[in-house]
Amino acid sequence: MDNKFETNAIRTQIERSQFLEHSAPLYLTSSYVFEDAEDMRASFAEEKDRNIYSRYSNPNTSEFIEKICKMEGAEAGFAFASGMAAVFSTFAALVESGDHIISSKSIFGSTHSLFVNFFPKWNVTTSYFDAHNLEGIEALITPKTKILYAESPTNPAVDILDLEVLGVIAKKHNLILIIDNCFASPYLQQPIKFGADLVIHSGTKLIDGQGRVLAGITVGSADLIDKVYRFSRISGPALSPFNAWVLSKSLETLAIRVDRHSENALKLAEYLEAHPKVNWVKYPFLKSHPQYKVAIKQMKAGGCIVAFEVKGGLQAGQEFFNAIKLLSLSANLGDSRSIVTHPASTTHSKLAAEDRVAVGITDGTVRVSVGLEHIDDIIADIKQALG
Repeated sequence: MDNKFETNAIRTQIERSQFLEHSAPLYLTSSYVFEDAEDMRASFAEEKDRNIYSRYSNPNTSEFIEKICKMEGAEAGFAFASGMAAVFSTFAALVESGDHIISSKSIFGSTHSLFVNFFPKWNVTTSYFDAHNLEGIEALITPKTKILYAESPTNPAVDILDLEVLGVIAKKHNLILIIDNCFASPYLQQPIKFGADLVIHSGTKLIDGQGRVLAGITVGSADLIDKVYRFSRISGPALSPFNAWVLSKSLETLAIRVDRHSENALKLAEYLEAHPKVNWVKYPFLKSHPQYKVAIKQMKAGGCIVAFEVKGGLQAGQEFFNAIKLLSLSANLGDSRSIVTHPASTTHSKLAAEDRVAVGITDGTVRVSVGLEHIDDIIADIKQALG
């Protein structure tokens, strides 16, 4: 029987122990015992599919991975200690010296740092395309190009890339299409439906939903995930069993939480759009969003992130942040508590000023991760901070 998303999030569970527990227990163990010498040999020879060492697999991480795979329509996955561990390990497992990556300019600052500061040391190069000009991607492809990479919605400008178009380009040129689906979550968007080979999430964000744990996960085709797994079991970025257990429980409420996040975020975006001290507002499900038609094609709702620009530049932006009372000043997102962030001085501060402007980040840009508080209270705090 094919269950619905919400049912899979709740009812996907590891096999019960002899104690017949209703809720999956926590498996805090580094290793596992073998029945005899032959069992040990066969297990290490991979003739048996079983837990050997928790750097490789653990019942709690396996449950978490299985849930995300069902949500994303993926064949397999591997869970990591953080979102950036997922990003680095996925690329490191797939690229070789001399390979070329094509990436959207509009990506998380730490991912950009990997591409420009670290991968070149291993002779892996990256070319960037404009998120508003997907037609320009093919001109960047070389015989060495292996991966096409993008986020959608983007961080923090909340631009939307047409995943179907990216899928067609990747298939035409035999590229591996990797999509960071963190801002949408598996509930709102499933990139594999549009041609993605691998999907990456920071579990720290909406998947956890309460700002408690760090985590990352990559899911997709079994062949590619096998490469990611074999690199990661040696390099050691595995997710801890405790964090996996927390996240698996969090997934049980993902749908209902993200529905409310999206409902609140749309109401805040509509309020800001009419505010005289705001230059512009971007939210995927605002009809004024430049890629609104693409957003409604590939997303169930708009998610929790609203971006806007305060009139008056950097000084006005600083005054806004200093006046915030209820919302949190933090660099996280996807939390039950609403968060305001100044990307130019925090998450994307490592980008050159001209690079920030190129991806829509001005000195006055504000990123709001809209939480689960009552929307009237969220709007009231934004209103008084704007003055």
